[in-house]
Amino acid sequence: MNTIRQQQRAYQQDLLTDLQAMLQAREMTTVLTADQYGRPALEVMDSRCRMRRIFVHLAFLWFYWGDERDERVTCLRLPAAADRIEAAAREGWREGEQGELGIDLTKILDAHRS
Repeated sequence: MNTIRQQQRAYQQDLLTDLQAMLQAREMTTVLTADQYGRPALEVMDSRCRMRRIFVHLAFLWFYWGDERDERVTCLRLPAAADRIEAAAREGWREGEQGELGIDLTKILDAHRS
């Protein structure tokens, strides 16, 4: 893994560790982990005992736990982020598979070629 990617992963890990401390102080069940690609993630249990992974999107400085608009919050205000994530977990995570934020470059290229 190159140095830049290592630094990015370390920064993501630091952000998630800080978030974990805040959520645990609120008596939320959390586990710091990594996904199958090695991306740091924080698993958070909701009110129905379902785990959802929270990731860090560095380009936008978001914590996100799905692909819907209400499933992301800025990393820049950690207490506010913890409030939002706690509220979402207490309401219960959205039904279905966890969505993934990403940019499909093929769609952008196809649109440009048209």
